Amino acid sequence: MADRPRLLTIAGSDSGGGAGIQADLKTFAALGCHGMSAIAALTAQNSTAVKAVLPIPPEFVAAQIEAVIEDFGVDAVKIGMLHDAEVIAAVAEALEKHSVARLVVDPVMVAKDGSRLLDPAAIRALKERLLPTASVVTPNLPEAEMLTGASIRSRRDMETAAARLLETCPRVVVKGSRLADLERSPDFLATRDDPAGVWLDHPRIATRNTNGAGCTYASAIAAFAARGLGWTEAVIEAREYLQAAIVAGAGRTLGHGRGPVDHFHIWAYGE
Repeated sequence: MADRPRLLTIAGSDSGGGAGIQADLKTFAALGCHGMSAIAALTAQNSTAVKAVLPIPPEFVAAQIEAVIEDFGVDAVKIGMLHDAEVIAAVAEALEKHSVARLVVDPVMVAKDGSRLLDPAAIRALKERLLPTASVVTPNLPEAEMLTGASIRSRRDMETAAARLLETCPRVVVKGSRLADLERSPDFLATRDDPAGVWLDHPRIATRNTNGAGCTYASAIAAFAARGLGWTEAVIEAREYLQAAIVAGAGRTLGHGRGPVDHFHIWAYGE
């Protein structure tokens, strides 16, 4: 392994800096890792809206992956939004070629307004090409519903969805921040070795500054795993890091909409 863990994110670029590639690289840096990127789409967005999206051709996404892995190597990979079946296939082939050992998949499938980001062919490709090779999959509730075809309205439903997803991937974190619970934000971690799972509950924070929280969570899992933690411990530590980032960013004002979490809260420069 290199002196510093080498992490690759494959996702879209957020020009506002709160989510996507930018959130991933900030998380990697904050947790002491060297971050690399393969950009799957460019976006023109800020804290209030996505203004435009420019997809990157599949062959160029694959070329970015090849370029960084052949030179630097990679200790873990985090995948975010991949916009179509062709890009998903290209990414899967590139990762298979290099036998990536640690892969965290954040299956970004649903926009904040509830609209689908992936068409049925892309969802099929995601389930068939990426989820079976993932070390951990981190869907939120709408994404877990789309992947399992089941409605999720309770903690029991989250457990049922996790059990179904374990048929495809070895570990799953069903993120429950959208559950109708006004006091707690529950996540459920289940693995094939421990299908009964572990509940990770945290207090809800009164803030709209949660942009990039899902990206940050998955990236932190990859970072802690690359640093040598077991997967369950990596998920627990990543959730603690995210909670602290939400708390630290809760009172800040950045932009006119949903601000980002504070990725560098552990550094506290200028405080």
